[in-house]
Amino acid sequence: MAIEQLLILIKPDGIKKSLTGNILTKLSEARMVIIGAKAVRVSRDLAEAHYYHLKDKPFFGGLIDYIQGEVYGKPWDRVLAFVYRGEDAISKMRKIAGETNPEEADPVSIRGAYGRITTKGVYENVVHCSSDPSEAEREIKLWFKPEEIVKRIYPVKKIIIEKEEKAVWA
Repeated sequence: MAIEQLLILIKPDGIKKSLTGNILTKLSEARMVIIGAKAVRVSRDLAEAHYYHLKDKPFFGGLIDYIQGEVYGKPWDRVLAFVYRGEDAISKMRKIAGETNPEEADPVSIRGAYGRITTKGVYENVVHCSSDPSEAEREIKLWFKPEEIVKRIYPVKKIIIEKEEKAVWA
């Protein structure tokens, strides 16, 4: 059994429906360790980079609006992003999450219990889970900076960035 890590997102519909606690409880059944967590307001660039493999699909624009929370408005315009790690993390967490299509998902899975397909055909499937180790690495590096993860899981390098504007506490 391999130690793996993956990205899990609680999407805006999961936040709007106040499912965060339920989802985290369900995910805890896999006995994985959270090594990164944060709330993210998803930029268009981040959304498009995350779903780059679907850019030629007719539903791409709606998918981008969905992950950005555009269809829900404030304060639902965010996601909760997590990096989980453990033995066979990807297959275990994907089983708990369920099939992407909520109608095909096991009713006891997260998507089966809480997901739906809207009358406009949008899959409100509540969570995202990385599909394989290479996608997990790509997604984790997209959503998290190395210092936001408490365990070194990929190689890093140190660079000096000058004239970087940064918000700090006043």
